[in-house]
Amino acid sequence: MLIASSTVRRSATTQTADTTTTLDVIDLFNEAFNRHDVEGIMALMTNDVVFENTSPRPDGERYDGQESVRGFWEQFFASSPNARFDTEDIFAGVNRCTVRWIYNWIDADGKPGHVRGVDVFRVRDGKVAEKLSYVKG
Repeated sequence: MLIASSTVRRSATTQTADTTTTLDVIDLFNEAFNRHDVEGIMALMTNDVVFENTSPRPDGERYDGQESVRGFWEQFFASSPNARFDTEDIFAGVNRCTVRWIYNWIDADGKPGHVRGVDVFRVRDGKVAEKLSYVKG
């Protein structure tokens, strides 16, 4: 589970039912991600979802809609079988959520690596409508 680390800070700017739902949706999304469960991820995304990846630099690539986003995740997990995101901080306000994370991997030579970044989510009707990703470096 992505939110298992004792160092994770989880907060809501305003404690409302919408904020709680938003945090719950993002928790489920992150759990599905770390299982590499494309079906689970896509079930949590709206039909018109927008995803902006961190690469290529400087602006990343934009994916619009279920089919395009699904294709990205399938390729991503196939090329990154050891991919894991761990949350460092997560906070939400009504239908927005920001997750500060560290992405860990092991390369083809067995050498571990990592990068840190932020995802900005927008949740609509209990599903992710937008995921904008940013990375340090």
